Amino acid sequence: MLKQVICINWGTKYGADYINRLYGMIARNITPPFTLTCFTDNTQGIRPEVTAVPLPELNFEVPKTKKGIWPKCRLWSEKLANLTGPVLFMDLDLVITGNLNCFFEYGDPEDVILARNPSNPLERLGQTSVYRFPVGKLVPLLEKFATAPVEIATKYKYEQRYVTRNAPGGIKFWPKSWVLHFRQHCRRTFPLNYFKVSKLPQSSKVVIFPGDLNPQDAIEGRYHAEEGILTPMEHIKAGLYGNRNRSLAAHLRHYILPTPWVEENWRE
Repeated sequence: MLKQVICINWGTKYGADYINRLYGMIARNITPPFTLTCFTDNTQGIRPEVTAVPLPELNFEVPKTKKGIWPKCRLWSEKLANLTGPVLFMDLDLVITGNLNCFFEYGDPEDVILARNPSNPLERLGQTSVYRFPVGKLVPLLEKFATAPVEIATKYKYEQRYVTRNAPGGIKFWPKSWVLHFRQHCRRTFPLNYFKVSKLPQSSKVVIFPGDLNPQDAIEGRYHAEEGILTPMEHIKAGLYGNRNRSLAAHLRHYILPTPWVEENWRE
């Protein structure tokens, strides 16, 4: 079975190094044959093994909001290059930590399967950092979104909530242990965060990095970019005597040590 992975890149936040790194992680953790197709507005520097194609066209302007990555809606199009059948979408800033074959074997080929969003435990909410769907099945979402993109983006806030609640036939979830949220599942709680490296359960396949903390931050041991890289004692002193912009309790929680397992896995 051909395993089809897709990603999307636009603008300048990410670039070829992220795409190439994703390909390397996939290649080390999957049984061939497989493909990685990247929908992008800039193909410069992308390694030849990746199929780089233009972003799917839209007949409306994607709303710019503070929440939700709505340009992902392009992937709900009826056609995605020459792909057919199930495709596995992966964000560019995730870390692959285990074998990916199970993401293509789980459930039915017609299923829409998302990761669980642990940030809203009281809501049945999916996470679109890693999700599988058949090409063309999500066209109704795009058609509805096109009628009132600003209003829908405002109502749902996040595109994963829109997918969760409107996917034709409903959604399913990956097993909880497969996809972990770095801040929610891996980083240590206070005060262990000052003494122990963020954990990586053996059952994990993918670790996602929603929000501002990204894999490079985890590698360097930096929770907030504006704070720089500090030793545990420097960070504690900054909380006690510095000009912090959050409560002392939040400051102490927001610290991580450099994370070697992220560096080991997050490479081309």
